[in-house]
Amino acid sequence: MNEVTETRRLAVGPDAVRDAMADLEAFVMAAGFDEVTVDGDRITVANRVGVADIELELEVVEREGAALAYEQREGIFEAMWTEYVVDPRGEGGCEVTARTAFSLDVPVVGDVLDATVIERQRRKELTAQLDWLAAEA
Repeated sequence: MNEVTETRRLAVGPDAVRDAMADLEAFVMAAGFDEVTVDGDRITVANRVGVADIELELEVVEREGAALAYEQREGIFEAMWTEYVVDPRGEGGCEVTARTAFSLDVPVVGDVLDATVIERQRRKELTAQLDWLAAEA
């Protein structure tokens, strides 16, 4: 599996970060997707990456140690999951680690998207979400 990880220290406590993440639609939209729909524990995202249009159906899941985690149920990946871990740091601050792991379904993706393009795009999305958390929490 390929993996993308971004970490950020924030000057707010873990509870404030978890509360901001609880606004799931706003948090996922902060990644810069073209469309985001949240229906309970189901999240649908759509985005244009290079010349490809990507739509994923995700489901929020429990993952030990994660403040939020979701996995792909339908989409271009053979497998894909993302988790956000929030750890207390110092006096009132915290560190947020966002990690996505994925394996490409090569027959579907072909020459249009490769792991490097996906990793670059996902790093951009996770960074945007951490920027949003820093501003919102």
